[in-house]
Amino acid sequence: MARQHLGIVGLGVMGKNLALNAASKSFTVAGFDANPEKARQVAAETVGKILVADSLTEFVDSLERPRRIWMMVPAGKAVDAVVADLKPHLTKDDIMLDGGNSYYKDTERRARELAAAGLHFFGMGVSGGEDGALHGPSLMPGGHEESYRHLEPVLTKMAAQTADGACCTYLGPGGAGHYVKMVHNGIEYGIMQTLCEAYDILRNVVGLSGPEIRDVFAEWNSGGLNSFLLEISIVVLGKIDPETKKPLVDLVLDTAGQKGTGKWTAQDAMDLGVPVPTLTAAVIARIISGAKQERVVASEILHGPSRKFAGDRKEFIAKVREAFTITVIACYAQGFDQLRGASQEYKYSLKLDEVARIWEGGCIIRARLLDPIRAAFKTKPDLKNLMIDPHFSQLLNNTCDSLREVVQVANDVGTPCPAFSNTLAFIDSYRQKRLPANLLQAQRDYFGAHTYRRIDKEGTFHTEWDK
Repeated sequence: MARQHLGIVGLGVMGKNLALNAASKSFTVAGFDANPEKARQVAAETVGKILVADSLTEFVDSLERPRRIWMMVPAGKAVDAVVADLKPHLTKDDIMLDGGNSYYKDTERRARELAAAGLHFFGMGVSGGEDGALHGPSLMPGGHEESYRHLEPVLTKMAAQTADGACCTYLGPGGAGHYVKMVHNGIEYGIMQTLCEAYDILRNVVGLSGPEIRDVFAEWNSGGLNSFLLEISIVVLGKIDPETKKPLVDLVLDTAGQKGTGKWTAQDAMDLGVPVPTLTAAVIARIISGAKQERVVASEILHGPSRKFAGDRKEFIAKVREAFTITVIACYAQGFDQLRGASQEYKYSLKLDEVARIWEGGCIIRARLLDPIRAAFKTKPDLKNLMIDPHFSQLLNNTCDSLREVVQVANDVGTPCPAFSNTLAFIDSYRQKRLPANLLQAQRDYFGAHTYRRIDKEGTFHTEWDK
């Protein structure tokens, strides 16, 4: 029997679609799922396309060497369980690929443990959802570089394709792939929260209806703001519930879920000392949304301002667009700044222009803005922050007053906009020659003798402040 080029463990929707994707690119594929019923169902649906094995032994034996095994199982204990089940069946130089949203430190641990047995473990971010998995996702692999060359032919064919090439590239050693996917998701959190705030301001401040907001978003999407997340927001806002004949989005409970990647992004940014306030605000906003019952009670006790919006609606909507643009730029700027810091700290050697390139197609945060982002890092690979790139700095300088006004109006009428607000504070802080941290450092020296530096002398100093 001919050996199969690629094996996929976990035949849920994502795993099945990835297997069909590979098969459509003329690669032979074997599949396995621990749930026999699911395995039988997929086997019946994919006759002649995927060889679905009845046992793990049969699955492993059906693969070419070195074996390329792509795991699509939930992050965490499930990955460790599959690794443990597979390991006794594998031989030196076989490759395991984790395509879930695993924590990058878990990926690095697994790689170390398996390297001792001569096996290679890859962590790969996969973005694009179910449709992307079938037709072309953005793939973010990281791990043993030599092993990547055995994966490269199939991965680059399966990935989304743009004029600049396949949306897949080797990112770096260890957990680099899952780290890039983690930050991708952090940026995703930020942009989604920014869209929600623009929607909320247009609805609760300006007084637009859902269909009117859909039309505003459609106009934004027709120009330089074109993005996948804006596109799907337009679709969502236009969906009418067949039972109630109301916009379906108005019937959706206002509590947001999350799977951890946004939280990990914020936590690791803190560890690196990289400020990502807009991305962190998006995580906090989801947490607050989860306190639905508390918010309902609080709404009867805590009262907001009674002011109403009294400005020119058309002019203000234009300002909301500019505020939205700036905040989305901040999401990317903060995410790429974190990738830059992580690359230095963890020795990933990330090429940020290549990261931008593979996000241009297939992935959830694909957007027209990635073109100038890629150009900025290609022109200056050591760029400290996107906001000081000439293209983006000019845009921010010309439109930041709009963000300031939108935040002020939203605050005046009591509509929360944490992504907008934190972006404004971030920009204002980043552009200051002098911040009030001098007082903070003096306070620290007072109560903890932490010392301080001076602007007029070299060295560190301690003062007995109350003497």
